Order: sequence, then structure tokens, then C-alpha cells
Amino acid sequence: MTQASDFLSSNFLKIGGSATMAMTQMARDMRAQGRDVISLSMGQPNFDTPLHICEAAVQAMAEGKTRYTAVDGIAELKAAISEKFKRENGLDYTAHEINVAPGGKAVLFNALAVSVSAGDEVLIPAPCWVSYPDMVRLCGGLPVLMPSRAAQGFKITPEQLNAAISPRTKWLILNSPSNPTGAVYSVDELRALANVLRDYPHVLVLSDDIYEHLIYDGLEFATLAQVAPDLKSRILTMNGVSKAYAMTGWRIGYAGGPEWLITAMRKYMGQTTSNPSSVSQWAALAALSGPQDFLKDWRMDYQSRRDYVMSHIEPIEGLRCARPSGAFYVFVDCKTRLKGKSDAELALDILQETGVATIAGSAFHMDGYLRISYSADQKSLEIAFDRLAAYFH
Repeated sequence: MTQASDFLSSNFLKIGGSATMAMTQMARDMRAQGRDVISLSMGQPNFDTPLHICEAAVQAMAEGKTRYTAVDGIAELKAAISEKFKRENGLDYTAHEINVAPGGKAVLFNALAVSVSAGDEVLIPAPCWVSYPDMVRLCGGLPVLMPSRAAQGFKITPEQLNAAISPRTKWLILNSPSNPTGAVYSVDELRALANVLRDYPHVLVLSDDIYEHLIYDGLEFATLAQVAPDLKSRILTMNGVSKAYAMTGWRIGYAGGPEWLITAMRKYMGQTTSNPSSVSQWAALAALSGPQDFLKDWRMDYQSRRDYVMSHIEPIEGLRCARPSGAFYVFVDCKTRLKGKSDAELALDILQETGVATIAGSAFHMDGYLRISYSADQKSLEIAFDRLAAYFH
């Protein structure tokens, strides 16, 4: 008898659902049933999108800028992105080297879709964002995970990278600051990785910089193309407005990269999504070219929340956590508190018993951990950690 799975592609059948989306939806469902639920599972700023950005969207609608645009972004937004890369990262990109897509996730997938063939390998430091491996599988490629540990700051070493590269390696995905660990690669660490990559001209690098502005303790952000300009022709530098500007729902991601790749991504978009939302593009233009001072205030707020969360994890017996340098997550080692459960079962039990939603580390390819987001407001964090302390007592 024919089953539904018989009609699905072999690539699709290799992937799982998003654990972060699943847990967040479970929290929504419980809330709809009247439960008091605090979600620390979603990577989403609690700030409202700044007013000047919303006003730019309203103005765009009033001026009738609601029709199709160029497939991969309006010229004005591309110019603003080019200026952003030059101003903040010391990178020069022409309009032909800029891509704008419906979210950072779309940028990443499109780049892989136009370049990965069956059997190609993509190197991914782990723990990693849940979607990287499945994106590779959807494109027919093979994700190759490179595990890193807390003792090494959840960052891969040059020796690991050198050992992992094979003749089939097509991409290295590098995410700094990292989701889920908050790890940040220093200039020296990026230079060391670049020294390895110079020996392998067939390897491309996808630099996911989406948490660029969420970096703490006075650290300076650096991206690989900036540190190793001789490798720039092999690097796609991805970013977006979702995390920094509290615009997750506006769905605008962007990237700078070699023209051959950007051209291919534009062609791919022409047969899939076409252009990102026209109104969202004008809002993103206001975000990138308008006032930036509030970013510092938000960053200090996140840092304060991080410190609060760390101070309330440390007293809980059996929980350990390295202090993150960026993003808005803590990655908590809970192995000694599993008591025969998997980390996924522990996260579910915590949600059902306390109404606090977290994400199991296994979703990020590192068993025995919980990822907890501190992008919620301070009051919610206080209530959530009171509940967690009682649960683990």
C-alpha cells in the first residue's frame, strides 16, 4: 500500500523538525490552555522594533512601495548594506556582491542550494544552530560536525579544522557570536583558522554574523573576511536586521560575497521566493542607515541580564555554565541532574512542571545541556529562575 512518505523526496526524509520551533509552539499551546508559561526557548529580542523603523514602513506603504522589487533587494537597501559593511567591518562590496533575502535563514539556504551537490561535505562546528545540518541535507550534502567542548570555549581549533577538511569539503560554516553557546572568536583565533584555510583553496566559508551587535565585556567583533582579506573571494558574510534591531518578524537577511555566488543566489531566488517583502526592505534601510545609539543601550541591558542569569545558575547544585561572550543564550551543562532522563526529556519535564520553556542541548548536537535564552524581560527572568531553582532543589 502506498504511504505518504513514498511521495516525499529522499532529501526531505533526512531532516527533522526544528526543536526550537517545536518547544516554542508547545509553550504557546500551554499558554492558550491557560497555563502560566515563560518562554526562554526562542532567540527573539523582547524589545519593540524602534519607532523610526516602523515609521519608515508606514511611509513606504503610504507612498505605494508595495509592489515587486528587484529579486534580491532594492538598490537603496543594497547601498546601505554596502555602507554598513564598510563602516563596521572594513569590507568593500559593490551592489553586485550584495544579496537581500527573506530572512537570514533564506540567505544561508540559498547559498548552500546553489553550491552543494550530492555528497559534498559541509563542516559545522558543534554545538551549532539547529538548522545548519538539515539545510545541508536538504541540498543533498553531508554535514560533518566538529565537536567542541566547554574547556576550549566551544570553539574549534586549527588542528580540528585541518583534520576535518577532505577533498569533498565544500563549505565551512562559522557562527560567531554563536548560537547556542555565545562563544566569540577573537581576531587571533580567526587568523589561525585562516592559516589553515589558505592551504585548501577548494573550501568556501559561510560566516554567520547575525549576532554581531550582541557582544559583551568590551570585546571587539571581528569577521573572517575582515581578518583575512586575501580569503574574501571565498567567503560569504551573512547578517540581518532580526537580532540587532528587534525585527525578527520583518524577515530581512543580507550578505556580501563573491559576485559569482551572489548572481547564482539571485537566479535561485527568481525561481523560488522572488523578492523579500518590499515594505520590510524600506524598514531595513531605516534600520541600517538611521540612529544606532540605542544598540549600545540594548547591549548593556542584555549583558546585565546575562550576569543575572549566570548568578542564579551558579548556586544550583550540578548545573555548570561557561560565561557567554555574545548572543543572548546560556548553554548549561546539566548532565549530573539528568537522573536517567535525556536532556530532551528534562526540558519537557521542566516545561510541564514549572511552565518554563528551554531547549535541550541535543537539538544543537551536544547532549547533556540546556539552552536558556535571556532575551526575555527582567521580570520574566526573575520568575523563571525562581521556578528553576525550586525545580532543581
